[in-house]
Amino acid sequence: MNEGVFRAQFGSHKSILRGGGGALNDRESQSMVSKIVWPHGKDFAFTIFDDSDFNTVENSSAVYSFLSDIGLRTTKSVWPIRGNGTPKIGGTTCEDKQYLTWILGLKENGFEVALHNVTYHTSTREQTVEGLDRFRQLFGHDPYSMANHSGCSEAIYWGRARLSGSRRVVYDLAHLFSNGNGDVNDFQGHIEGSSLYWGDFCQDRIKYVRNFVLGDINTLRVCPFMPYHDPDRPRVKYWFAGSEGPNVRSFNAMLREANQDRLMAEGGACIMSTHFASGFFEHGRINERFRFLLERMSRMNGWFVPVHTLLDFILQTRGEHSITQVERSHLESRWLWHKLFHTGGRS
Repeated sequence: MNEGVFRAQFGSHKSILRGGGGALNDRESQSMVSKIVWPHGKDFAFTIFDDSDFNTVENSSAVYSFLSDIGLRTTKSVWPIRGNGTPKIGGTTCEDKQYLTWILGLKENGFEVALHNVTYHTSTREQTVEGLDRFRQLFGHDPYSMANHSGCSEAIYWGRARLSGSRRVVYDLAHLFSNGNGDVNDFQGHIEGSSLYWGDFCQDRIKYVRNFVLGDINTLRVCPFMPYHDPDRPRVKYWFAGSEGPNVRSFNAMLREANQDRLMAEGGACIMSTHFASGFFEHGRINERFRFLLERMSRMNGWFVPVHTLLDFILQTRGEHSITQVERSHLESRWLWHKLFHTGGRS
């Protein structure tokens, strides 16, 4: 979205997004981050949550072989069942035998297998339960972490439900202005009585759910209270945030050398949010800039573990945290500003 146009249309809402809201200040953030002493004398933590969109063995397996070779262990989300409808964004599911064999190999090699909803299009409550049961059957446990998939109306606390108060109004207006209708109300996974409701299963069977993805390499700096519980969104046990890099270009920009050095200097933690099927491996080779940046990071004194391992450690170190109204206001405002002016409205 063009910032000038948005200001002209919604200028009265500027203070909602910035003044008194964008993020906790540096002292507040660093105070919380400084409480984390990483295991084994490591200086910082780094991991990746890879969404399933467009994913195949052919376009992603080389990336994971590379990550394994340089000592990184990250998180790969999957769709456990094949849908019977047309997806907005599709890819390979665990019903493909070759793909499943590859995913099981990743798990055996120390990568986390996570959930990206149970398939690539909207699922009823019964289908979601079927998918969760299939995940458990395939991998021996329920998903430790998940992220909502675009185009799934059973997404939990998604769209406008991610936000509170006046920020929800800005979000609604922005979607209306962008596409003339918007789908800001079309997410029902948390709404009891809906045929898409599965919030009780989410609460019982999934520990961590990704919400806000932000434009800072130090995820823990911009969301210093993660993993957190939100009393106003009780069907998720714990939420976590991400650092944005949905394709190879944006990923490389986020991981540029200066940002890597800052992450280490701040003693922070990065959870990159990406799609490894989006340009990381093309024409039979891994993107050279991506290879260089990850090799550089792997030589630094970082703790390179999957998402749930990182979040478990933070949770065990600091204990449970219920997000306050002030903290949620800061986090929502920062995310909304980033979404409107830096991601073209992308979720």
